[in-house]
Amino acid sequence: MFAGLALTVGGVVAVSSAAAEPGRARQAAATTTARAKVSANGTVLGGSGITGINRFGIGRYNISTAANLAECALLGTINTNGGSDPGPGSSSILVGKVNATTLFIRTATPSQPGSPAVDSDRPFSVTVVC
Repeated sequence: MFAGLALTVGGVVAVSSAAAEPGRARQAAATTTARAKVSANGTVLGGSGITGINRFGIGRYNISTAANLAECALLGTINTNGGSDPGPGSSSILVGKVNATTLFIRTATPSQPGSPAVDSDRPFSVTVVC
């Protein structure tokens, strides 16, 4: 039987585990490899481990990192736009891998009545934990 607990502390995910079986190996601590806070126009407002960003369409961004993303968790969230949220009540973010060192980010706001557009430039934050 295995019990575990993870806690994010200052950019490090601390992992605590207990094993009921003698000799069972403990899990290694995961760390935040890269993180970025990005404006809607693709400007990096803060972070670390990011080597470049490319906004290549409405709500579409590629972020380059120095890390190998093969075994990493990719986390993203939409941020408010200076305290005012332009969406009609909800928004979404998709975070995926393009290759070993590049993330694809897509931000969207559900279309309003009469508008087929869903992709929208939204401020966001992304974190890579390995």
